[in-house]
Amino acid sequence: MPGRLPHPGHNPGRASAVKRLGILLLVVVLAGAGAAYWYATRTPSSPFDAAANVGPPTPLDRSEYVARLADCIACHSTSDGAPFAGGLKMGTPLGAIYSTNITPDRETGIGTYTLAQFDNAVRRGVAADGHRLYPAMPFPSYAKMSDADVKALYDYFMTHVQPVKQLNRTSEIRWPLDMRWPLAFWSGIYAGSDPFKPDAGKDELWNRGAYLVEGPGHCGSCHTPRGVAFDEVALDDGSSHYLGGAGLDGWYAPSLRGEQSIGLGRWSEADIVAFLKHGRNAHGVVFGSMTDAYNNSTQFMSDADLAAIAHYLKALPADPSRADRPWAYDAEAARTAAIGTTPAAAGARIFTARCSFCHGQDGRGQGQWLSPLAGTSSALAADSASMVNVVLNGSDRVVSGGVPDAYRMPPFRAQLSDAEIADMLTFVRSAWGNASTPVTADQVKDLRERSRPASSEAIVLQMR
Repeated sequence: MPGRLPHPGHNPGRASAVKRLGILLLVVVLAGAGAAYWYATRTPSSPFDAAANVGPPTPLDRSEYVARLADCIACHSTSDGAPFAGGLKMGTPLGAIYSTNITPDRETGIGTYTLAQFDNAVRRGVAADGHRLYPAMPFPSYAKMSDADVKALYDYFMTHVQPVKQLNRTSEIRWPLDMRWPLAFWSGIYAGSDPFKPDAGKDELWNRGAYLVEGPGHCGSCHTPRGVAFDEVALDDGSSHYLGGAGLDGWYAPSLRGEQSIGLGRWSEADIVAFLKHGRNAHGVVFGSMTDAYNNSTQFMSDADLAAIAHYLKALPADPSRADRPWAYDAEAARTAAIGTTPAAAGARIFTARCSFCHGQDGRGQGQWLSPLAGTSSALAADSASMVNVVLNGSDRVVSGGVPDAYRMPPFRAQLSDAEIADMLTFVRSAWGNASTPVTADQVKDLRERSRPASSEAIVLQMR
């Protein structure tokens, strides 16, 4: 009405400002959502994007060697399946997943992949249809592979691997945790993006070893601790946590750094070469998941590359944040532990009856053929998972040069109770100068329920 006074407290200018602020916030939210959607669904660029013609195939010996370095077959094949057809079950904190078919089948494999799409899958964790790969695929390490090695790997799969029509298995991760788009942000935070760059301050041998360990060898996938997001807490030697030892899927992969007790401090470069080339040395024999790595990968590496790996690993210092008591053999410690009615004393009697014939009453083993237990990293590490697992389930056959080993650790899950295994391992971890944490029956029970016996068959996965 004409002459009507404004309502007390009413401020048209303020209301207009609030409205503009609301519109601005809405625009910012929508823009942020759009940017997030673009980032989560974009196809990363590849140096091969403009490669209309990928050129002649890489020679077989070279391309197969790169496939051996990357050890693709260990995860993408099963003992009773076709090479690279996938289907291997892998446990994760969210549920089991299965490796995929990476044969060049055009319907169920990667037969339609361009080199750029293959590169994005290997080095950036993005499949050809745009979905993100779980980081069980070690693309954070493969990101360091050279363009030439990625091209060689592509040529190997497309030219020398037999196509297999086999559908991929669905993961057991439940919705909504099975959505893949958040992995784009995971990759942006935790995964590397640049190929390996040589360190000008290091020699050629060190740089080659660093490339192999940090890149195609993806050693950190097992030997580096993981964070709350299942990320490797370090991807190179710039952190003292890199290759510092980690538990994974029922095993403990020991430190590959310079610790005297739980690492490689007492190993020489020649010891490391022997372990990778022959599967054994004076310090121990490959077992657990390292058996797969040896049977299918490291024994096929050249002497020069093994020497480079050893040289790089021996250059890694001990983690200064850890107490590292140098180990020394102590025969009296075994006699002391065997006295009385303690769990270790009960375990000493089990060890004598069940284990001493192969590993020696003195814990020193039988040369390079039957592993010592005195001073081994698995006996000294705080995490006892590997010792519990191998006693419960035995070890897979080590196959060197096509010949299976004559000696393997048998499973004792049917012969010994949880308490007996715990007592025996408590003795081992307190004898001969070993001074590590005891093992409990509950720890054994837990692994008994979620693991299975190793196969007594010699398993070498065929590349082609």
